[in-house]
Amino acid sequence: MKSNIFFSLLFCVFVNIELQAQTEKQSLSFNEYLMDVKDKNLGLAAQKYNISIAEASVLTAGMFPDPQIGIESSNNGVSKDMGYTMEGEVSWTLELGGKRKARIETAKNEAEYSKLQLQDYLRNLLADATLGYVDALKSKALLSVQKESYQTMLKLAKSDSIRYKLGDISRVTSQQSRLEAASLLNEVYHLEGTAQQSVTALSDFVGSDSSGKEIMGDLNAFNRTFELNDLIIKAFNERADLLASKQNIHTTRSRIKLEKANRVIDLGISAGAGRNTVATNEIAPSPAVNTVKLGLSIPLKFSNRRNMDLKIAEMGYSQAETEYRQIENRVRMEVTQAYQQYVSAQNQLRQFDNGMLKEAESILKGITYSYQRGESSILEVLNAQRTYNELRQNYFQLLAENASALIELERKTGIWDIEF
Repeated sequence: MKSNIFFSLLFCVFVNIELQAQTEKQSLSFNEYLMDVKDKNLGLAAQKYNISIAEASVLTAGMFPDPQIGIESSNNGVSKDMGYTMEGEVSWTLELGGKRKARIETAKNEAEYSKLQLQDYLRNLLADATLGYVDALKSKALLSVQKESYQTMLKLAKSDSIRYKLGDISRVTSQQSRLEAASLLNEVYHLEGTAQQSVTALSDFVGSDSSGKEIMGDLNAFNRTFELNDLIIKAFNERADLLASKQNIHTTRSRIKLEKANRVIDLGISAGAGRNTVATNEIAPSPAVNTVKLGLSIPLKFSNRRNMDLKIAEMGYSQAETEYRQIENRVRMEVTQAYQQYVSAQNQLRQFDNGMLKEAESILKGITYSYQRGESSILEVLNAQRTYNELRQNYFQLLAENASALIELERKTGIWDIEF
C-alpha cells in the first residue's frame, strides 16, 4: 500500500513537471535574440554615444576663433569741460601654422578610433551573448536527459513493485529502484533551476527580462573547417582592436602635427573708431574729432622654449607603435590557442560520433531486459543507466564546449558567421 502511494506521488510530481514544461512559453530563436542584443543592449547603446561625441568634436575643431567687440567711453576732465571720448573696436585672432587643419585632422582620427572601438565592443558583446545562449541550450539539454532518465527509472520502479508483490524479486531490490527514482527526481529539480537561471541570465544582453522564454537551437550546428594561417591573416586584417591600435598611431601622429602648429604665433588684428566731443574750456578749447585706428598684435612665444607638450605627443606616438606590435603578437597567439582548442573539441566529438552513445544505449537495453527476466541484478541495471546518463551528459557538455571553442575562435579572428 505504501509503495502504491509512493509511486502515485512520484507520478504526480513527474506529470506536474511535464505540465510546467509544456506550459506555453514565448519562443526565442538565436537570430531573434541576436537582433535584440544589437538593438536593445544598454551597454552598446551607451558606447554609441562616443561616436556622436567624436563627430561633434570634429565640428568643434573646425570653428574659427570668435571676434571680440570692445566699447569704451571716458570723461576727459572731471572739473573742467574737456569733452568726452567714445571708442569702439573689433578684434580677431588670425591663426597661423595650419592650426585649424591640424585640429580637424586630429578630431577626425579620434572619431575613426572611436568607431573602431565600438566595433571591438560589438565583437566581444556578440561573442559573450552567444556564449550565454549556448550555456542556456546546454542546461536545457541536460535537463532533458535527466527527465528521460527519471522517467525510465520511474517505470522500472513501478515494474519492480509489481514483481515484488508477485514474489519475483526481493523487497530490497524493489526499494533500490524506488530510491534511485527519487534521487533522479532531485537532480531534475536541480537542473530545472539551473536551466531557468541560464535563460534569465540572457536578460543582461537584451536589456529586458528574458525569464520564462523557450530558447531554440541545435548544438550540433557548430562545425567549421579552417586553416590556421588563413585565420591569422584574417585576424590581422579584420580584428577591430588591432585596427583601432593602428588607427591610434595615426591619431598620435596628428597630435604631433597639432602641437607643432600650436607653436606658431598667432596674429591679433583689430580695427576701431572713436569720437572726441567738443571741448569748451577756456584754456584749450577744441572741436569734435573723429578717429580711426588699426592694430596688429604679435605675441612673444617665450613658452616655445618649453616644448614638453610636443615631447609628450612624440612619446605618445612611440607608445602607440609599440602597443600595436604588442597587440599584433597577442592576436597571433590568441588565434593559435583558440584554433588548437577548437580542433581538440572536434576530435573529442568524433569519438561520440563513432557510436559510443549507441553502444551504451544498447548495453542498457540488454541489461534491463536481462534484469526483467531475472538474469542480472538491479545494481547492473543502475550502473548501466548511470553510464548511459553520464555519456549523454558528457556529450552535451562537449557539444557546448565545441560551440564555445568555435565562438572564441571567431571572436579572436574577428569574423562572425554563427547561425543555428
